Amino acid sequence: MRHMTRLVAAALVVGLAMAGCATAKMTTIAPEKVQTGQYAQTFTAEDGKTLKYLFYVPEDYAKSRKPWPVVLFLHGAGERGDDLEKVKVHGPPKLAAQGKKLPFICISPQCPEKSWWTSEVDVLKALLDDIAAKYNVDENRVYLTGLSMGGFGTWALAIDQPTRFAAIAPICGKGDPAKVAVLKDVPTWVFHGAKDNVVPLKESQVMVDALRAAGGNPKFTIYPEAGHDSWTETYNSEEFWKWLLDQRRSKR
Repeated sequence: MRHMTRLVAAALVVGLAMAGCATAKMTTIAPEKVQTGQYAQTFTAEDGKTLKYLFYVPEDYAKSRKPWPVVLFLHGAGERGDDLEKVKVHGPPKLAAQGKKLPFICISPQCPEKSWWTSEVDVLKALLDDIAAKYNVDENRVYLTGLSMGGFGTWALAIDQPTRFAAIAPICGKGDPAKVAVLKDVPTWVFHGAKDNVVPLKESQVMVDALRAAGGNPKFTIYPEAGHDSWTETYNSEEFWKWLLDQRRSKR
C-alpha cells in the first residue's frame, strides 16, 4: 500500500511538472506564426509603462528552429519621441531598413521624448525578459550596443546586468568608472571619435582605463578624424559584427 502511495505521489509530481512546462511553452509564440522583417511593436511592462520598439526577425527564423542571437540597440538623444521612423536613421535598424539581412533578432526601442536611457533601465530589462519568453532566443548570445545617449545606456544597463550580456559595444558614450569593475569579464569593444565635441573622448577613455585596472581586457577603437559620429563606420564594419556575434556568455 505504501509503495502504491509513493507511486501515485510521484506521478502527481511528474504531472504537475509537465503541466508547468506546458504552461511555459504556451507563452512562446509558435515560430511559424512569427512575422519576419522589421516592424513596429509596443511593450507594456507590469507597472503599466510602455515602450515602442522596432523589432527585426530574420527571414529564416521559423525554418531553422535554432535559438537566435539577440542584439539590443539603443539610439541617441535625437531619436527620442513617439515616431519610430526616427529610430531607423542609425545603427542596425538603418541597416535593416536598407534591406540588409541581419543574422540576429534585433530590438531597437525608442526612448520617451523627455527621458534618458539611464532612466529606463528597468523597462529595458523587462522588455528583454518579454522577448526571451516569447521567442526562440539564445540566452548565451544576447548583445548590447548603443550610440551617444545609447552609449550611456549601454554602460548603465550592462553595469546593472553584468551577467546577462555575451558582449557589449558602447559607442561615444559615458559611464561610471567607479562601477564598471563588474564588467571585467564581459567582452567589451568601445568606440569613440578623437574629435568628438559632444561627448569628449575622455569619457570612453576613463571607462576603458577603469576596466583594465579591474583586470578586464576591453577593445578600444579611436577614430582619429571622427567627430561625434563614430557609429556609422562601426555599424558598417563586418569585423565588428563578426567579433560581436562570436562572443558567448557560456565561454566565461
